[in-house]
Amino acid sequence: MQRLVYALDLHDDPALIAEYEAWHRSDRIWPSIVDSLRSAGLINLEIFRTGNRMVLIIDAPDHFSPDAKAAADAGNPEVQAWERLMWTFQKALPWAPAGTKWLLMDRIFSLAQLEPDRGP
Repeated sequence: MQRLVYALDLHDDPALIAEYEAWHRSDRIWPSIVDSLRSAGLINLEIFRTGNRMVLIIDAPDHFSPDAKAAADAGNPEVQAWERLMWTFQKALPWAPAGTKWLLMDRIFSLAQLEPDRGP
């Protein structure tokens, strides 16, 4: 299994942030979006927020390809409509290349990767 972690900002407006969160409630998120995520084989996807910074965590099988998912999304009109709607709330990180939304984060530490008998 692979874990992918991404970051993105929201516009720093409490009303927009509340609306963005509301769109992600189980009774508001579009079923076609959930279907798209599940059909890509994702094991889990979570979004966390502090202030206007968000972190998205994807647990996916080893064969999952973010590029293949992006290509499938580009050809899905419902996913594109959702992305346009979400973009009204989101803004790129200052260092993001033009046209890039979620940026893949680099893992810099993992407790699970340490040897269990490692002492001080």
